[in-house]
Amino acid sequence: MKILFICTHNRCRSILSEAIVNHQNDPRLIAASAGSQPVGEVHPLSVKYLNEADIKTDGLKSQSWDDLENFNADVVVTVCDSAAGEACPVWFGKSIKLHWGLNDPSKVQGTDEEIKDAFLQVMQEIENRVKAILSLDLNNLSGDALKAALVKLGAQG
Repeated sequence: MKILFICTHNRCRSILSEAIVNHQNDPRLIAASAGSQPVGEVHPLSVKYLNEADIKTDGLKSQSWDDLENFNADVVVTVCDSAAGEACPVWFGKSIKLHWGLNDPSKVQGTDEEIKDAFLQVMQEIENRVKAILSLDLNNLSGDALKAALVKLGAQG
């Protein structure tokens, strides 16, 4: 199953999601991320905390969803509220579309420890959702049943 994570700027939550899914190294899941208005760089703390968790960051980049038209995502997941409200490209038409809102750790202000905790909490939430996806019977779920299961996983987060 190919999953495309979307966040407006594609610099934090969608990047974290892409990296954490691909870190699982499970052939049933392949992830990419993109934004409707990418800023062109990955948030440095996203890279820092992924590296600290021994999650590869090579190849992560802030890119437009237009750059991934040929990715052919089975599932498109928006992870920020502003992206959830945007008009999606026509080529998303065949994909299951859902919203898994995640708090934006890059917006947290406070001590270094509070900011780190915000990143780690979001990373743990993503990891929990990925493990839940992998626990589904992906070979026998499709269409509405798959969408319902994925929506439920997002609601539990």
